[in-house]
Amino acid sequence: MLSEKLLLDDETVEAETRTHVKVLIVPFLVGLAIMLIGGYFAGAVGDSGGGTPRLLGLAVLAVLFIWGTLIPFLRWLTWTYTLTNRRLIEQKGILTRSGRVIPLARINDVAYEKGVVDRILGCGTLIIHDASQQSGLHLHDIPRIEEFHRTITRLVLESHAPEARRDEQS
Repeated sequence: MLSEKLLLDDETVEAETRTHVKVLIVPFLVGLAIMLIGGYFAGAVGDSGGGTPRLLGLAVLAVLFIWGTLIPFLRWLTWTYTLTNRRLIEQKGILTRSGRVIPLARINDVAYEKGVVDRILGCGTLIIHDASQQSGLHLHDIPRIEEFHRTITRLVLESHAPEARRDEQS
């Protein structure tokens, strides 16, 4: 997911993930409904008017399919979270890529939330607060949330360990 050229020297990838696939249920159902409507429409209209009404209707349904199914899938596919031994990287965007990088040494708090459905599916929202002016980073619907939470907490504690040793020596 994260290109090797974006890694710093001596930086290793600890975990990579994207949003849980549950976010694709609604786009899947939308796509299924559009295909059913398209099949019914093509059969009901037939070749009336030289086939032009059927082609126009199917073109409209194709645009709706792309907007309601394909774009949400591509958005899910390109939105990734990468945890390295030095930073947390969020990347997103289909055509224009954007992202946020939080050095682990600047993270103050790591928490997670899980609703009833999240508990059943094993996902949840990870909430990261750092020492910046920006609001906390909410990573929604992270699969295997407890494992990801443990990993980031361990890495944050390790990144703060040199500071703790310096404070003890003072």
